[in-house]
Amino acid sequence: MAPLSTLVILSAVLVTAFISGIFGLAGGLILMAVLTALLPLATAMIVHGAVQMVSNGYRAFRLRRHIHWPVLARYALGAAIAAALLFPLAWRPDRQAVYLLISSIAIFVWIPRSWAEFDARKPFQAEIAGLLAQSLSMLAGIAGPLVQLFFVRTDLSRQAIVSTEATTQTLSHLVKIAFWSVPVVAAAGWSAMPPLWLLAAAIPLSMLGTTLGGKVLDAMSDVNFKAWMKWLVTAVCGVMLMRAAGWL
Repeated sequence: MAPLSTLVILSAVLVTAFISGIFGLAGGLILMAVLTALLPLATAMIVHGAVQMVSNGYRAFRLRRHIHWPVLARYALGAAIAAALLFPLAWRPDRQAVYLLISSIAIFVWIPRSWAEFDARKPFQAEIAGLLAQSLSMLAGIAGPLVQLFFVRTDLSRQAIVSTEATTQTLSHLVKIAFWSVPVVAAAGWSAMPPLWLLAAAIPLSMLGTTLGGKVLDAMSDVNFKAWMKWLVTAVCGVMLMRAAGWL
């Protein structure tokens, strides 16, 4: 891996972990945009999964007293069904399909409240969120904005939203790593996996960014939190759509 690419990736890990520490999801979306531009697709998925699993896991640990456990358990049930359905498939999306899937995520943050009452605390909605989000995570690498659709409209505090979503995404990224690693190892062996030194360097940066972002989250109002999240996700998804169209 070229030194410049390594520097860009590690810098992106720090910055995007900081963003995720505030908004709970947009950082992972930005990091995926960076990684898919610099690495082979399967490698990008595995690196992204490892970094985001640690980032989300650390964020969930820091805010563990705010986690809404009943919703989390129901979400995990839906996610388990998705994993059971997709893992037997030999097919994996190509780069163009991944870009299109990621760009479509912007739709989720702009669906009007009047169209449907998305609320993870209502019956069956957490299960549906888990099923859809785990599927999207495995195929596109990102599902945070879809999860947010079911969380951001609840009466939960911003800390509860971020902590519970972080826990769901920790599990989702673990499954995603396995989903993309199996064909890589089967085709080329363990030597084809991302270098451990890259992950070892990225993990502490992810934890540092998460910690700094959490301090900003504590000072931010719920209104500002939800408004900024929408525009940030939309901007990144627009970039991915242009990539899919070959304009970038």
